[in-house]
Amino acid sequence: MNKILPAILGGEPVFREQIPMVRPVLPAFAEMAEGIGQILGTGMVTKGKYMRQFEQSMAERLGVKHAVAVSSCTSGMMLVHKCLGLTGEAILPSFTFMAGASALVWAGLRPVFADVDRATNNLDPSTVEAVITPQTSAIVAVHQFGNPADIAGLEAVTRRHGLRLIFDAAHGAGACYQGTPVGRQGDAQVFSLSPTKLLITGEGGIVATEDEQLAAQVRMGREYGNDGNYDSAFAGLNARMPEFNALLGLHSLSRLEQAAEHRNETVALFQEVLGRLPGIGFQRVRSGDRHSYREISITIDADTFGLTRDELALALASENVDSRKYYEPPVHKQTAYRPFYDSQPLPNTDWLSSHSLSLPMWSHMSAETAMDICKAIQRIHENAAPIRRKLSDK
Repeated sequence: MNKILPAILGGEPVFREQIPMVRPVLPAFAEMAEGIGQILGTGMVTKGKYMRQFEQSMAERLGVKHAVAVSSCTSGMMLVHKCLGLTGEAILPSFTFMAGASALVWAGLRPVFADVDRATNNLDPSTVEAVITPQTSAIVAVHQFGNPADIAGLEAVTRRHGLRLIFDAAHGAGACYQGTPVGRQGDAQVFSLSPTKLLITGEGGIVATEDEQLAAQVRMGREYGNDGNYDSAFAGLNARMPEFNALLGLHSLSRLEQAAEHRNETVALFQEVLGRLPGIGFQRVRSGDRHSYREISITIDADTFGLTRDELALALASENVDSRKYYEPPVHKQTAYRPFYDSQPLPNTDWLSSHSLSLPMWSHMSAETAMDICKAIQRIHENAAPIRRKLSDK
């Protein structure tokens, strides 16, 4: 029986229209109309009741004493580093988004890169311990793609060395660590609420913490360091969350659990079908944890799959399936942060940056769409040899 040719070899694309990486779930205008009317009618477009309601609702959802709304995850991390009084060095993964290192440098800290676990994609506590020096003041871990970090392992390291533990929880909304939402562990966890996430405010972030003093300082810091008497206690930022964003966040929060459950169900379909193909790997999630699946990230072993990660991405583009190569280059190889890298080997980071591919994932993706993406990948694998020949001829 003749194989159905993939689009890159002249066949019909699986999808007629582009399948994007992200399709945010947003409320209908009618759901928000009353709130928008109140915002416009009162003239309170910032620092109003919706921000306070959103903060309270987030604190209840995460099970923390304080949830402080800020303008972005990045500004939240900058304020946390500043308000904790961190100095010297902070350890973080290089297999992550650039904002983690950016926030450290802006706060006057030197980023020190440690390697990740290849299976979970998360910071490896043993590699962290290997790069601790007398100048180290904190560890900044990441819930990569929404996979909860090895919190217990990292907490043990911080206790042994007297360090602060901060989590870049940009992908963390909807994720659970040992049955409870990520957010209450460590000194602080900072969430992103941008349109690519499960929980959306348009743009924005949340600083979650049990620390009363830290929460008070971050609240002051988002107001330029001004506590209300127009005398800045320290150099802060304009990091306020507008009322419209908070209102959108309240509506999105009501859908968060459904979004997380749906994504886990959809990823199970991907794993069932793609798991039959050689050379495709998935993130390992620890028993008792729940991944948020901000996106589904797979790894490609060219020797057994038949194509490299980059070749698969090109073939998927012909099928009208978008994809992303996270994180290439990793942070330690980026122009702004190369000067901080001291040549400490990061083999898993380097391997993942050249083998990892993120596929489209939405909170309302249909099973049919998921299966058709799998069909495209399966068709590409079955025709790996002629695809490779065609690409090598270019």
